[in-house]
Amino acid sequence: MSEMLSKIRAFMEKEGVPGRDAYDLPTSPKTFPDGANYRIEIAGVERASTMEALLDEAQKRNVTIHRAIATVGGSTYCDFEELRAIARMAKSEKIEVVMTVGHRKAWDAGSKEISTPEGGMQAFRLRGSDSISYHIADIMRNIEAGHRGFLVYDEGVLFILNRMRAEGLIPKETIFKFSVFGGYCSAAGAKVVASMGANSLNPISDVSLPILGSIRKAIDIPLDVYIIIVDSFGGMYRAYETPEIARIASPCYFKFEPGTSEGDIYKPWISEAWHQGLIREKVKMASVVQELMQRHAPSLKMSPKGPSDLVLPAVE
Repeated sequence: MSEMLSKIRAFMEKEGVPGRDAYDLPTSPKTFPDGANYRIEIAGVERASTMEALLDEAQKRNVTIHRAIATVGGSTYCDFEELRAIARMAKSEKIEVVMTVGHRKAWDAGSKEISTPEGGMQAFRLRGSDSISYHIADIMRNIEAGHRGFLVYDEGVLFILNRMRAEGLIPKETIFKFSVFGGYCSAAGAKVVASMGANSLNPISDVSLPILGSIRKAIDIPLDVYIIIVDSFGGMYRAYETPEIARIASPCYFKFEPGTSEGDIYKPWISEAWHQGLIREKVKMASVVQELMQRHAPSLKMSPKGPSDLVLPAVE
C-alpha cells in the first residue's frame, strides 16, 4: 500500500469511518433494543385497501411484519380519512409505518430535468424553499392523521425536520428513515446522515457485504437492506444472502420491493386491486426469507410481533 493511501485511511479511521470496506465480514455486535438481529419491512401500502390485503396475507402465511412503508406514490393522493384508516390498522396490528409524502421532486413545474438522463442522477432532493415548505406541510397533515414515521431523501429537509423535532414543532417520537433515493452507499455518507438525525438508513440496492460491514461499523442506526428490488434498480433477489446480511448488518430490516420500476408501480392511477395483489406477493417473498433464515441461520434472532421500541401511529 502506498504511503498516501495509508495516511488517507488512517485519517478516515480517526474520524470514525473505516479506512477499508469490511472484507473480513465481521459479525455485528449491535442489535435492536430487544436483542434481535433483523426485522421485516414491506413497502408499497398505497391505500387503506392495500393495508387490509397486507394484514390478511401476513396472517394466512404466519409472517411477522414489523414495518410498512406507505403511500410510496405520495400521501397527497390519499384523503385524510384514508390516512387515518391506515394509521388505525397499523396501530392495531403493532406495525410501525413510514409515510412517503408529497410535495416532491418532479411535482413542481420547473423540475422536469428529472426526466432527462443527467437529471436522473441528481437524486430526489427538493427544488427551492417553496417545495420544501409544501413537503413539510404534507408531513404535518400526516402527523395530524396520526402518523409518526416519514421517509426523507433530502438532507436539507432532514436538517429542518430534525430541528423541528428538537424544538417540539413536530412530536418528539417522530422517526425519519433516509431513503435509497438519497443514494448513500458508504460508511462516510452513512455517518453524515446518522449525525443529521436519521433513525434508519436505506443504502442503495447493490451494496456488497463488505460495504454493509463498513457502514455497520460506522453507525448504530438500523440499516434497511433490499432483499428484492425493482428491475430498474437492478432486479436482484438476495434471499440466500439474508443470513450473512443479518449477521453483518445487524440491526437491519429486510426490505421487499419487486416490480419493473418505482415509477411504474406507484403511479396514482394504478388500481387498488393491482396493489392488493402486489402486496400479497411481497408478503409471500417475506415468508420465503423467514423460512430460509430458520433453515440456515437459526441462531440469528428476528423480533417478535410489535416490539416495544417501534413507533406506532398515535390515533384512536
